Amino acid sequence: MAPRKSVPVKQPMPSAPIPAEPASTGRKPWIKKTPVDVVLDQIGKQEKKVADMRAAITHEERELAKLNKAKAVLEAE
Repeated sequence: MAPRKSVPVKQPMPSAPIPAEPASTGRKPWIKKTPVDVVLDQIGKQEKKVADMRAAITHEERELAKLNKAKAVLEAE
């Protein structure tokens, strides 16, 4: 086996100092949620998802009804 060549290791650049006051980025400060808050958020998201799905299925049912009417007209001829 050939001996391995040593590769010089680059030293990481020193990072910039962290400012004492956070910059105003427009973000809200992070607030830790309790398990109850997490579950309530999940319930809210699921309710919104179901409502969106119901709206989509209503739209699809209307489209199907239109196509069935067109089919009836075509079959009558």
